[in-house]
Formats: sequence, C-alpha cells, structure tokens
Amino acid sequence: MNPLASSTYILTLSCPDRTGIVHAVSGFLLERGGNIEEAAQYNDHDTGLFFMRVQFACDMANATTLETQWGEFAQTFGMKWDLHATAQPMRTVIMVSKEGHCLNDLLFRWKSGLLPLDIRAIVSNHREFYQLAASYNVPFHHIPVTKDNKAQAEAKQHEIIQAEGAELVVLARYMQILSDDLCRKLAGRAINIHHSFLPSFKGAKPYYQAHDRGVKLIGATAHYVTADLDEGPIIEQDVARVDHSKTVEDLTAQGRDTESQVLARAVKWHSEHRVLINGHKTVIFK
Repeated sequence: MNPLASSTYILTLSCPDRTGIVHAVSGFLLERGGNIEEAAQYNDHDTGLFFMRVQFACDMANATTLETQWGEFAQTFGMKWDLHATAQPMRTVIMVSKEGHCLNDLLFRWKSGLLPLDIRAIVSNHREFYQLAASYNVPFHHIPVTKDNKAQAEAKQHEIIQAEGAELVVLARYMQILSDDLCRKLAGRAINIHHSFLPSFKGAKPYYQAHDRGVKLIGATAHYVTADLDEGPIIEQDVARVDHSKTVEDLTAQGRDTESQVLARAVKWHSEHRVLINGHKTVIFK
C-alpha cells in the first residue's frame, strides 16, 4: 500500500454477540487492502451485545465503494455501525451561558491541536463571550431564552446546529434545560457537564452548599444529554479531595478545573469515535 494514496478510517459497531465477528471484520478489511492500525472490542455478557472499534488505513481506490460494501456485510450480523474518515475533524457547536471556564478550555485545546474538532459556532443566551469567540474567529450567536420564548429560541438554536452540519453539540456550562424535543433531536451527539454534587446539592450556589456541609470530595460528570435531566449515559467523571481549610472560592476554582478536564476528555473521546452507547451506559475504547 502506498501511504501517500491511503486514508485512515474509524469503524465502530455493535451487534448481538456471536463467534467469528472479529475474524469476519478483519477478513473484510484485509480483502479490500485495509491495514488495521488499532482495534478494541468488548463483550457485554449482561446484554449479549458485542462492541468494536477499528482504526484502519485503506487505499483511496478501494475507499470509494468501502461504505456500500460494508453496509451489505453488516446486515448479516445485524450491526449498528458508523464509518468515519479521520481526516475530517468533527463539526461542533458549543453552547454556553455566563460561566466560561469550559468554553475557554475547549477553545484553547482545539487551537492547540489537542482536539480533532471543527468548531463551527458558539451559541449563548448571554453576550459575555462574544469577544472570546471573535478572538478564535468563531461565529457567536446570541439567542436570549425566557420562559415565554423558549420554543422559538430552541428552534433558532437547532437551525444553527443543522446549518453548520454539527455532529457534536457541547453544553459547556449552558444553564438552560433543553426541551424533550430538542434532546431527542440531539440524541447521542450532545454532551453536558455538571458538578458531581447532584443530587445532594441542587439549585443555586452548589459550592456554597457543599462548603456549608463540609464535603471532602468534589467532582464533575460529563454525560450525553437526554430528556431525563442529568441522567444520560455517563462518559467521564473525576473527583478532587478537599478539606476544612478550603474556602468557597477554593472549592469553586477546584470544581471549575475538574469540570474543564472532565469535559475535555469526554469531548476528545467522542470526537475520536471511542464512545459507544450501550443502553443507559457507555463503552469507551480509550
């Protein structure tokens, strides 16, 4: 294979488990000149499902018909699958409100080449970060949201997401609850981040509540968005230890750092097609 004439692809799949799947997938790619560079699989004995991620290089001449041939092959195994070219960064829209730590972190990592994203737009219900967006040359859309215009606002948001061809929507501390309808439209491609005090400290000022209770651990959870608030399939979590000497400001700063790191990892794994949804859980091939 001429490396100058080949492209790299990522294949992800899930199907009922049976013998010979890895052999069959490998054979399919081999017959078409595919060179496997990375492969991982998982058998879920509780559900009887098989999950696999394969990164492979394929000659451009074969790549033109690869997807059609794979679709026919996958039917014999009852597979759900996706095929992506790694040369195409994931088109992404970020939504944010007034807290910009996660947004700033994602933009910096993206421009530093650490995230395979193509950030197409930033959508916010406030104006705070239009200058930050401009500094990264990313279009900024200010769409105010009130109880009276929520449906119209979400229609505008979805219109932007569709117009940009977004494969991923990141709620980088976007402090509005999405409607069930929008959650369904974004199923499997919207990631949210929140502190891991839930459900202990709901509502306003959770770090003040945590400080008042003398917590010893604070953390963050990144998950897919579903109509069940903050209960979507979890992608990543982390915690940090704290003690009695920490002020509310210390807890808040530590929490923001943890949220940024957890969200960045979740976005990276999703954009590298390493996350497969398994019912209410996820399979992650790191």
